[in-house]
Amino acid sequence: MRLRVIQFVIFQLFITSNYVCIAQMRGDIRVMFYNTENLFDTYNDSTSADDDFTPRGKQHWTAKRYNLKLNHIYQSIAAVGTWQPPEIIGLCEVENRQVLADLLYQTPLSKFRYSIVHFDSPDARGIDVGMLYRTDKAKVIKQQPIRIEFADNPQKKTRDILFVQLQFVNGDTICFFVNHWPSRRGGELESESLRIAAATVLRHSIDSLFAINAMTKIIIMGDFNDDPDNESLAKVMKANYDASLPQENQLYNLSYNLLRTSKIGTHCFQGQWAVIDQIIVSGDLLLSNTGYCTTQNSAHICSEKFLLQTDKRNVGFKTYPTYSGPQYIGGYSDHLPIFLDLFLKK
Repeated sequence: MRLRVIQFVIFQLFITSNYVCIAQMRGDIRVMFYNTENLFDTYNDSTSADDDFTPRGKQHWTAKRYNLKLNHIYQSIAAVGTWQPPEIIGLCEVENRQVLADLLYQTPLSKFRYSIVHFDSPDARGIDVGMLYRTDKAKVIKQQPIRIEFADNPQKKTRDILFVQLQFVNGDTICFFVNHWPSRRGGELESESLRIAAATVLRHSIDSLFAINAMTKIIIMGDFNDDPDNESLAKVMKANYDASLPQENQLYNLSYNLLRTSKIGTHCFQGQWAVIDQIIVSGDLLLSNTGYCTTQNSAHICSEKFLLQTDKRNVGFKTYPTYSGPQYIGGYSDHLPIFLDLFLKK
């Protein structure tokens, strides 16, 4: 009872601080993904190129700015969660395990029973993917990083894919993949092969699960740096856009129509919105009559006003990032969060 009162007070304070929480009806489990935009600590890591994000670096990344960043990420998580934070949170652009621990224990998230899943990636900048999960809702059965290698460029390094198998308190098991695929730096077409390589690695892991059990429940989330209809997702991953007649051992991209229905994407570049942060599910999550399931309309973009700013060069709004080029503006992220609701069938 005391915990429920604390939860209510925390989120009531959030609501009354001029922010409005998401109106969608909440599922029994809410799964969130968020590109945090350079969640670095202030310490110099000699093994990675993080020098810019130090007090004396180009970004003048101070403890004050870092603590504000943590609080902003907490506020974003709270907005997605409505009356309580999401049970499962996938994150990318996090420097290390410590920044995840700081997020949990230096913000009001400390009032909730979260645990961390994280592995260090070989990315040159030292950024990783990670997961937070509520230990009162689920436990880890298996966790491992999945390495992405490039046959035509062995020296190229990128973020690992994070695989986590969770068992929920009802006994249901769901496999999660958290992704941050190579960027479009250098050009979309010039970098496309990198994302196709990442998709090939991930598809192989998916096929291995389906070979064991065609009814495996799978949730794939991440910043893919590609649109849902690009080759990496539509052809290599075979993530179907139409989930109206789902089948077992098939994948369905529930983010495919979000730009059309939401009139906004997850990332804005030169006035153009795109949905590069996406959630993909296996067919059994749409078909299941027992345990956790979802629907083709249960994926959403969190576009609360405090996460946006007026786009002065173009019509409408754009994301409100921490930096605009080299200039610190103290915003939230250059991406918007996405989330998926799961509903328990008994």
